[in-house]
Amino acid sequence: MIVVHHLNNSRSQRVLWLLEELGIEYEIKFYERDPKTMLAPESLRQVHPLGKSPVITDADLTIAESGAIIEYLVNRYGNGRLVPASHTPEHLRYTYWLHYAEGSAMPLLVMRLVLNKFGEGDSSVVNGFVAPQIKLHFDYVEGELRKSTWFAGEEFTAADIQMSFPLELVAMQKEKVESRPKLKEFVDRIHGRPAYKRALERGGRYDYITKTP
Repeated sequence: MIVVHHLNNSRSQRVLWLLEELGIEYEIKFYERDPKTMLAPESLRQVHPLGKSPVITDADLTIAESGAIIEYLVNRYGNGRLVPASHTPEHLRYTYWLHYAEGSAMPLLVMRLVLNKFGEGDSSVVNGFVAPQIKLHFDYVEGELRKSTWFAGEEFTAADIQMSFPLELVAMQKEKVESRPKLKEFVDRIHGRPAYKRALERGGRYDYITKTP
């Protein structure tokens, strides 16, 4: 049985959603953030040395990192679902967005979050680098979503699940989506999927669903 070590308000919500899309049975072990630091509890280190979420266990395997978890689950349990056919332009786009989410989009958003937390939200680093880069990247994402319904093409894939978290973070800020209607349409579209709703019911509190303008 797959066990999802699930941290509230975190990227691990995507793993629950993927499992619901695939119709795979799973269990959830819940963890709560420290209310002061907002970090994961020390108990997660008993599962994986870095003490981060998401992480899953499947029999004797322990797998961390969102992209690695998604690839593992789709390859082992997907039976060809949620992945474009190999050696197609769609598969290349799928692979790109699967890695872009955590490799390019999230580092900028996390940097902004950390700087805001330490009172540097209006610093030269933010105004001179972070904010312009966020604008550049999400203008790019908006442009790509004008080309097709989903990130890899006209079919929904696991890359859309992987891209959901950074887009949900951006969509919480009204000023960020007013000029990016395709980004907002994407977020609204994923929030309407039955599997997404089932994952919310099982996963508990997830603030990024309720604040989308």
